[in-house]
Amino acid sequence: MTRGALAAGPLLLAGLAAGRLASGVLAAIAAMLAGINDRPGSRRASVQRLGVPALAGALGLAVGSYAGQLLEAVPLTLVLTLLGLVAGGVSAVGPVASAAGTQLLVTAAVGAGMPAAESGWQRALAFLAGAGWLLLLRLVLPTPGALTGDFRFDGEREAVADVYDAVAALLDAVGTPHATARRAALTAALDHAQDALAGPRLRRHSGSAAERRLHARFAAALPLAEAATALFWTAEPVPARAAEGPRRLAAAVRGDTGTGPLPAPHRSAPALRALDDALLRAAEAFDRAEGAQRRLLTRRRGAQDAVRAAFGSGGREYGLRVALCFGTGAAIAQALHHSRWHGQHQHWYWLPATAVFLVKPDLGPLASRVLCRAAGTVLGAVVFAGLAPLLPRPAGLIALVAVCGALVPVATRHFAALTAVVTVLVLALVMAGGEPQASAGRIGETLLACALVLIVGHLPMPGGRGGGVRARLAAAGGAAHAYLVHVLGESADRAERWALRREAYRTLAEARAAIAVASAELPALARHTEGTDAVAEVLERLVDTTTACAVHLDDTGRLTPRHVDQLRDALAELRLQEGEVPLPADA
Repeated sequence: MTRGALAAGPLLLAGLAAGRLASGVLAAIAAMLAGINDRPGSRRASVQRLGVPALAGALGLAVGSYAGQLLEAVPLTLVLTLLGLVAGGVSAVGPVASAAGTQLLVTAAVGAGMPAAESGWQRALAFLAGAGWLLLLRLVLPTPGALTGDFRFDGEREAVADVYDAVAALLDAVGTPHATARRAALTAALDHAQDALAGPRLRRHSGSAAERRLHARFAAALPLAEAATALFWTAEPVPARAAEGPRRLAAAVRGDTGTGPLPAPHRSAPALRALDDALLRAAEAFDRAEGAQRRLLTRRRGAQDAVRAAFGSGGREYGLRVALCFGTGAAIAQALHHSRWHGQHQHWYWLPATAVFLVKPDLGPLASRVLCRAAGTVLGAVVFAGLAPLLPRPAGLIALVAVCGALVPVATRHFAALTAVVTVLVLALVMAGGEPQASAGRIGETLLACALVLIVGHLPMPGGRGGGVRARLAAAGGAAHAYLVHVLGESADRAERWALRREAYRTLAEARAAIAVASAELPALARHTEGTDAVAEVLERLVDTTTACAVHLDDTGRLTPRHVDQLRDALAELRLQEGEVPLPADA
């Protein structure tokens, strides 16, 4: 909230003071969009999370500005539609790519629909300056409560500590109905810590003693998580003191201290012996003054994987839907603009930009997105209409922009609340830029965008529906297969095993998230992904069993009949679902 308050409002004030009000408005818009992408986590990860979408936004603003200046309505609509097709396909690559695709299209609509005297490259530089200012605040300002020690790594420390806490929570829940949810929470904690530690860097290895300690402590958590998952698979309650060790390790990570005394081992089963051995190795890693130099555990996804995701079934389906929504929205907006249906306003970008946000599946089910967007826009427009006559110009508008910037991080927890805050903020920026009050027009354009996206969202697409869900399930099946082959091959490379295990659980979590959104859609859409939750459940059982097999093979060198039977059952179920999950042929 502090970063938000110091971003858009001061940027608008700086533009006003420098006599470059239009640039100040664009910089404030960039800071607002970067604030929407700002999430808790490490500073290094924030460089990618905020920087990549900002670069895409600057590119979109430049392309939209030049296209709006040089092209007539029909060719401009075709260019924007093509841009929507590309950005939609790219969005299927991952969360950062999705944010980049969204900003590319939103700023392209703004650039084309907001006439200005500045050239496209000047507007792009102003946009980059605004996003760069928020990123600088993110890197410089310490997190509250982390003013002691090296605050540069406060996000990483918290993420690694959360992993140990999640291990302890899973151990407490083994054998209870809460165990499955705790195992999913452990996966989420590991994913977050992996991202926090593996953000963009100039060097391959960590560059300071504090960072190396964090990497060593995260690496020490991997065998603990593996052993805890094996205990979860057995479904037999473990001694209460088993969770005390990971909790003490979590406290040591947060305080950047040694572990102190740990509970005595309880070595009555292979998984418990693995847990105790992992705890002892973790204690050794914690007691070292400086972590050993080691290679970072990162996701093994290169350019080929990104291209495959963008041009796969999920990327093609989403790209076509985005292109249709964005292009049609731009065409309708230009037609309404030229007909002067909302008066003398010069800006027509709101309708296509709204359609871009509404078509994004990461913001929830389609019907929910539409209802939240409509309600949030109406609320924000009504609030601004009531405030606008009372605010002094321009000081009152600048103060309102600063307040809304501070509220964005809180509002991101609910799409309707975020929409309301952003609506007030944008309306204040537009009025500060010299335009008349436009609340009524924004409500009308938003309702049109909602109707457009509802219609397009229910249209049949080439290649069938549910491509994104099935593509994620296919990726999860491939990762589970690679992990199983490695474990049954009895390789001694444990680092490789842990990397494959991380990828298997991570892709499963991504598939589960996509399935949850699809299952909450209206029946006309939800029916296209029926049965995928059952497939994901079988894959999770396969990966859990593979983890239990790995721990048991380490301890005894052979598998029990229970391990073999569960592996065979899971693989047989998956073969029956070959039409649903295209696993490799030799799975």
